[in-house]
Amino acid sequence: MKKLNLLLLSLIFVSALNAQDLSDALRYSQDEIQGTARFRALSGAFGALGGDMSAVSINPASSAVFSQSHASLSLSNADITNDTRYFNGSGSTNDSNFDIHQGGAAFVFASRNDSPWRKFSIGIAYDRTNNYDNAWVARGTNTNNQSIDLYFLNYADGVRLGDISLLDGEFIEEAYNDIGNIFGFAHQQAFLGYQSYILEPDVDNDNNTSYFSNLYDGTFNHDYIYTSSGYNGKVAFNFATQYQDNLYLGLNLNSHFIDYQRTTSLEETNANTPPNTDPDLNFIRFDNTLSTRGSGFSFQLGAILKLSPEFRAGLTYDSPIWYTIEEETTQLIDSNLADPDIVFVSDIINVYPEYKIQTPSKITGSLAYVFGQQGLISFDYSLKDYGKTKFKPETDYTGLNADINDAFARAATYRLGGEYKYKEFSFRGGYRFEESPYKDGVTVGDLDGFSLGIGYNFGNTKLDITFDQSNRSFETPMYNVGLTDPVSIDKTNSNIALSLSFNI
Repeated sequence: MKKLNLLLLSLIFVSALNAQDLSDALRYSQDEIQGTARFRALSGAFGALGGDMSAVSINPASSAVFSQSHASLSLSNADITNDTRYFNGSGSTNDSNFDIHQGGAAFVFASRNDSPWRKFSIGIAYDRTNNYDNAWVARGTNTNNQSIDLYFLNYADGVRLGDISLLDGEFIEEAYNDIGNIFGFAHQQAFLGYQSYILEPDVDNDNNTSYFSNLYDGTFNHDYIYTSSGYNGKVAFNFATQYQDNLYLGLNLNSHFIDYQRTTSLEETNANTPPNTDPDLNFIRFDNTLSTRGSGFSFQLGAILKLSPEFRAGLTYDSPIWYTIEEETTQLIDSNLADPDIVFVSDIINVYPEYKIQTPSKITGSLAYVFGQQGLISFDYSLKDYGKTKFKPETDYTGLNADINDAFARAATYRLGGEYKYKEFSFRGGYRFEESPYKDGVTVGDLDGFSLGIGYNFGNTKLDITFDQSNRSFETPMYNVGLTDPVSIDKTNSNIALSLSFNI
């Protein structure tokens, strides 16, 4: 059997190059409904209303609507259910987590003269913009003759055998003149496939670049587990002002941060060995872990205009977010034919070069009608072109950026909310609809969501509680190449949020 060398693994894996894909681009370009309980109760339709700390994160002019300084703190429990289908198999997972997801304060200063600039405000607002806690399973028998061997064959195509094979535990001399320039992600995957006896070269020669699989055709039993955790957060430094009685203007300077971890594990078995032959390759395990840290910057410009005492309009521009991201991965490969020493692979941390993502900008238009002290109705419309997402430096990601432009679409979001007040109580509800960010409308489907909430006003202090739920379907492959038969996922995201807000 091929003899593994830990030094070799270290050198190959640490020098691995970029391995980003469409899922990375979408993950950091989307955001979720978070924020205060009141904000969530109206499904985030606050762009023309203001007067809420999470509204500040949507339209920076919102803080100038406060009549006095204000602060709020919110916590929530998120419950995520995923129902999956994969060929003849189905599965269901449920995960719940509790967190503080919002906090902030705005300080309002009234003008002391006859200036048309009636007041100005400064504030700081934290909102968790996405929750990455998620888990799902896919179990079933693939009847399309798709095995994980197709993943390794795809990456091995064109890779020189001498670059991924060992000779008495030493490097093939002519293949390693400059490891950092020679080896990349494709070599790493080809190495794993070859060393685990999934792949064999067409010709046993160092210059061979074509391979075949040791697996026989047939059906393959797959048991796949996906888990992720982490969040995306934003801290907004807010500046806003009121001009005369009807116009509010604002600016946010935003600091973003990413903390994301993902683990996938596949076990594949088969009984495809022909009669009267020795047992062959019938078990493969392939695990991947990803750890991501990132930070970014964006800005927002917003305005709210009172067209009449009852009717308001809002407009917000969200700039792209410019992220800088660092990633580390580990991989594990095993098979019933592999040398036991190959488990050393799982001890190797793959450190990828730092890269940048520019997310698309967004425009939001808002309308609201306020029924005096009795209630209100509000509507927000946002538009974002996900095809504008870019990995940078662009010269290193030409192909991936072209794929993003081909796959992603311009998507609109509609949010509708209402509130009715009775004495100290407020009763709220909302609905939202988000179009798919994919042109096919299937890889990630449309999102439907609703919300219900109630609040009580103690005077200077308010207590609000909200339940909101959204549903979205996905058709996602286990891997982006090779084993690409999709897993169908119906995801339900249910949240209970509690907020305490008070005037300062």
